[in-house]
Amino acid sequence: MSASTCTLPSSTSQMSWMDKINGPYHKQSLWLYTAIVLAHWCEHLAQAIQIYVLDWPIAESRGVLGLWYPWMVKSELLHYAYALIMLIAFWILRKGFGGQSYTWWMIAFWIQFWHHIEHALLQGQAIFQHNLFGSPVPVSIVQLVIPRVELHLFYNTVVFVPMVIAMFYHMFPLPGESGHQGCSCAWQPRAPKA
Repeated sequence: MSASTCTLPSSTSQMSWMDKINGPYHKQSLWLYTAIVLAHWCEHLAQAIQIYVLDWPIAESRGVLGLWYPWMVKSELLHYAYALIMLIAFWILRKGFGGQSYTWWMIAFWIQFWHHIEHALLQGQAIFQHNLFGSPVPVSIVQLVIPRVELHLFYNTVVFVPMVIAMFYHMFPLPGESGHQGCSCAWQPRAPKA
C-alpha cells in the first residue's frame, strides 16, 4: 500500500493566504467567522435572558461561559481583544465581497469599528485605573445613555444584521453582479433578466 499525499492544485499553491481565504477558502473562512460571531452573540443573549427572563442580578448574569469562568465577563482585555479580532477579520475577509455584498460588509465593518473604539475606551480605563466621567466602573461613550448589557447586545446585533445581509448578497448576487472571481460561496448566480 502506498502512502498518498494531499497536494493543492498548482494554481492554489501559488496563491497568498489572503488570496486563498478570499477565494477558494472564502466559504470555509466565512463559516468559521460566522460561528465565532454567533457564539459571542449567543453569550450576550444568554446574559439578557438571565437578567430579564430569569430575573438574576446583573452581577450574577454572566452568559454561559461566564458561569464557569466569571473572570471572562470582567476582563476588559478579553472583550477588547474580541472586538479587535472581529474588526481585523472583517477587514481581511472584505476582499472576497463585491457589489451589494461589499457595501453591506463594509457597513458591518464600520459599525464594528465604532464598537472597537468603545472597547478601547473601556480597556484604557482598566489599564490606567481612571474611569471617565467619575464613574465607579469603566464606561464607554454610548454607555452613558444605554446600560452596558443592553448596549453590547445592541452592538452585536447591529453588526450581525448587515453581516448576514452581505453574506446573502454574496451567495445570491444581484442581477448584473457576478460572484467574486474564484470564490465558491455563490450558490447559483442569478441570471440577468432578458
